[in-house]
Amino acid sequence: MNYDAIVIGAGLSGLVVATELADRGKVVLVVDQEPESSLGGQAWWSFGGLFLVNSPEQRRLGIRDSYDLAWQDWLGSAEFDRLGSKQSEDYWGQRWAEAYVRFATYEKRQWLKTLGIRFFPVVGWAERGGSLATGHGNSVPRFHIVWGTGPGILAPFLEKFVQYRKKQQIHYAPRHRVDQLLREGKRIVGVAGQILRSSTANRGEASNREEIEPFESFARTTVVASGGIGGNLDQIRQYWPSRLGQPPTNMIHGVPAHVDGRMLEITEKSGGRLVNRDRMWHYTEGIQNVEPVWDKHGIRILPGPSSIWLDANGNRFPSPDFPGYDTLSTLEAIQKTGYSYSWFILTKKIIEKEFALSGSEQNPDLTEKSLKKVLKRLLPGPTAPVQTFIDKGADFITAHSIQNLVHKMNQLGEGPFLDENHIYQQIYARDLGLRHSSTKDAQIMGIRHARHSIGDKLVRVAKPHEILNPKNGPLIAVKLHLLSRKTLGGLQTNDSAQVLSEEGERIEGLYAVGEATGFGGGGVHGYRALEGTFLGGCLFTGKVAAEAILTQE
Repeated sequence: MNYDAIVIGAGLSGLVVATELADRGKVVLVVDQEPESSLGGQAWWSFGGLFLVNSPEQRRLGIRDSYDLAWQDWLGSAEFDRLGSKQSEDYWGQRWAEAYVRFATYEKRQWLKTLGIRFFPVVGWAERGGSLATGHGNSVPRFHIVWGTGPGILAPFLEKFVQYRKKQQIHYAPRHRVDQLLREGKRIVGVAGQILRSSTANRGEASNREEIEPFESFARTTVVASGGIGGNLDQIRQYWPSRLGQPPTNMIHGVPAHVDGRMLEITEKSGGRLVNRDRMWHYTEGIQNVEPVWDKHGIRILPGPSSIWLDANGNRFPSPDFPGYDTLSTLEAIQKTGYSYSWFILTKKIIEKEFALSGSEQNPDLTEKSLKKVLKRLLPGPTAPVQTFIDKGADFITAHSIQNLVHKMNQLGEGPFLDENHIYQQIYARDLGLRHSSTKDAQIMGIRHARHSIGDKLVRVAKPHEILNPKNGPLIAVKLHLLSRKTLGGLQTNDSAQVLSEEGERIEGLYAVGEATGFGGGGVHGYRALEGTFLGGCLFTGKVAAEAILTQE
C-alpha cells in the first residue's frame, strides 16, 4: 500500500505530524521499533513544562514579558557562533529559533487551548541565568506547567490518533524497526527494515531486538521523528565536547535505552546532514529513581535557588553555578573537578518548599489533575514523592549536625575525603550574611530577588534562613549525578522542516522533526536551552512539517 506519508517514530512530534495530516484527509503510516506500550515516547514521562511569552498566566502574576525580551534571552543563551552562509551549522537553527519565539509569544497558547490543553496558574522560573542582561537565562518566569503534565500534552493527539486509526487514516506499525531510507533517483520514497518479535515490555522497559521478517513501505513523503541520543552513552561520549572537560565515566539515564540515535546515522547515510553533534543538554541534578523502570533510571530535581551546592571536593560553586541558574556552566564546572557528581546541602525547610521532581510519575497531583492533591503542596512538609526519596532514595542523607552529615557524605562519596571544618566554614559564612540587611553573597541576593516573584514566594522559594541553625533542621545532603537527557544538534532542516544535504540542498520527500533535528533546523537552542522548549520544539516542528507537506503537494 502506498501512503501519503510515513512517520518514523511515535513520540510527540511524530503524533503531531500524523494527526495534523490526518486532519486534512491524508493517509499516514506510523512506524516505531518499540511496542504499543511506548506510544507517545519521552513526552509521557515529562513534567509538561512549556515556554510561553506574555501569557495570561504571566500577566495575572504581574510578570511583564515580551517578544523582544524573550528573543534577547534566547540569543544570549544560544550564543549562535557557527553562522555565515546557509550551509553554516547555525544558520537554520537560528531561523527556527526566531520563528519559535514568535510562535511561543503569539500562537502557541491559543493553538493548545483549541486542543483542550490548560495550564497550572503558577509560572515557574527555570534557568535564571545569573549573568548580564544579554547573557544566558530567562529574565522572567516563563515555565508553564501543563495541567496533566506530559500525558496532558499527549492526550489530544493520542485521542485523534485513536480515532484516525479506526478510520484507517492512520496505520500504526509498532515493532517495525527502520534500517534504511529507500530512494528513487533524488527522492526518498519509503523505508525498509525489520519487523521485530512482539514484546510485553511496559512503557520505558527494554524490549527485545529479535528479527522476524523484513518489511518495506512506500509513501510520497517520509518524516524522521525518532528522537535523539540520550539513551546511548557511547554516542554521548563520542561527541562530548572538550569545552566541558573529559566525557563522564558515570551517568544515570534520564531516558529509556531506545532513545539510541539510530535514525540520525541512517538518515546521514541517505544524504542528510548532521550538525552540532557536540551540543547536548544533560542535567546536573540527577538522582537515582527509587522505582526504576529502565537501567540506571534517573530523574531530575527541579531545585529552588537556596541549597548549598558543593563539588565533589567539598567546595562551594561560585556564581552563576547556583541551583536552577545555568545548567551548562555548572556541568562544565563539575566535569573540571575530575568527578561526575556533586552535592546539595539544605534544610528541611528548603526541601519542603523548593524540591520538585521532574516527571509525570513524580507529580501525581498535577498528572491526575487533582486540585485537592495540589492544594496539599501548601501544607507543611515535602510532597509525598519527595518524602519517598528522603526515606528511601540512595542519594539522600539526613542528620542533625554538620559533623554527622559530612561523615555520612564521606561514606557515600566516590573520591576525595570531605573536610568537615571546610564545609562548616563555607556554610557559616553564608549564614552570617543573613544576619544583616545586605550581603555580597550572590546566591542570597538571588534568593531575595526570586521572592519578589509571587509564584516563587508562594510555592517555590523558601524564606531565607540560616542552614546551620538547628531549628531549621534536620540537615539533608543529596548526592547529585549527571543525568543524560537531550540532543541539541541533529539533522539540518530548512524552515519547512525538509532535510538538507551536505551541499545545502533539500532532499526530496524527506522531512525531520523534534529532537532528531535539535528541535528545529539542526539546533534551535545553540549551546543552552531556556527550559520548557523541548516539548514545545516537538510541537512546533511537527506542526510546521505537516503544514509544509500539505502546502507542497
